[in-house]
Amino acid sequence: MFWLILFALVIAVSIIGVIYMLVAISRFSLIARIDKKWMRAFLAFAIIGVCGAVITFLLTYTDAIIVFLHVVCFFLIYGFIFRIIKRINKKEFKIYWQGWLAIATSVIYLSIGYYLCNNVWQTDYNLTTDKNIANVKIAMFADAHMSTVFDADGFLKRIEEINKEKPDIVLIPGDFVDDSTTREDMINGCKALGKINAPYGVWFSYGNHDEGYYGNREFTFADMEEEMKKNGVGVLKDDVAYAGDLCIVGRLDGTRGERQSINELLANVDDDKYIIVLDHIPSDYDAEAESKADLVVSGHTHGGQLLPVNRVGELLNMNDRTYGHERRNDTDFIVTSGIACWAMNFKTGTKSEYTIINVN
Repeated sequence: MFWLILFALVIAVSIIGVIYMLVAISRFSLIARIDKKWMRAFLAFAIIGVCGAVITFLLTYTDAIIVFLHVVCFFLIYGFIFRIIKRINKKEFKIYWQGWLAIATSVIYLSIGYYLCNNVWQTDYNLTTDKNIANVKIAMFADAHMSTVFDADGFLKRIEEINKEKPDIVLIPGDFVDDSTTREDMINGCKALGKINAPYGVWFSYGNHDEGYYGNREFTFADMEEEMKKNGVGVLKDDVAYAGDLCIVGRLDGTRGERQSINELLANVDDDKYIIVLDHIPSDYDAEAESKADLVVSGHTHGGQLLPVNRVGELLNMNDRTYGHERRNDTDFIVTSGIACWAMNFKTGTKSEYTIINVN
């Protein structure tokens, strides 16, 4: 329901935005010199259409909407600023500063957002435990959404960066693939996972996109699971596994059907082990903080993705946390912003990352 409301809101705002931009673009001097109003409106509409088509061709239609809404916002902001300046100075501007500054700001701001989405940073966390375990170095990433921001070759480059850190174990809490993922990228992406050198292995739990929503992919849920296992990846679906001093627990995605409660999952685990839970959506903190879990890792939120809506999930009680580290009781929680993105190529409220978690 939330996504339907959001989609309807975006469509409504976009329609209003188009009407506003027809007027705004018509104020540029080259267009303003045209005598006939309908010709000015037609030319402005053509400019919007061509720009949208180019962005859709180069990126996606979602990116085109994102770019358009940002341009509208910056036109509104500068329009408000220059209206105040005009009232104070009581003079008309010879140059259409509102328009030029809005375009320049949009280009700079969205270029930064594109860079933050399409490049990957390493984020480090240092945790401590009272349990008698050997120090462990965990690499964790989520939300690869293969074939969206990068293909399998691009994903392999990220895996090579992670390998340089020499992690003891690698955790992937969901959304490895997307509805748009090609079979080739899925297979080669799984092969890239097989190149990871981690003594305690690579462990995966499912996210809401891994199963697919529309049934139009070139591969099935089972195909991906088979490819992962073929490349040595442990697939956990409400399952428990052990590696060294670690107990790894992978939860099923909470939005795609029934799953065990965290207490049911951990009922018979070895309490002396350091218990790590992979839970794609960070929305069960209260129960997990009361459980035996020592560390819970999640993705899904993409770090909030875009300003200023990056905290909407928390405000609407959809997520317990959007990004970063939090400790509740004796449990550490870490939410990553994701190594890639879904549906769009911009991150203005965060950046793409993989995380290194040192537990001492």
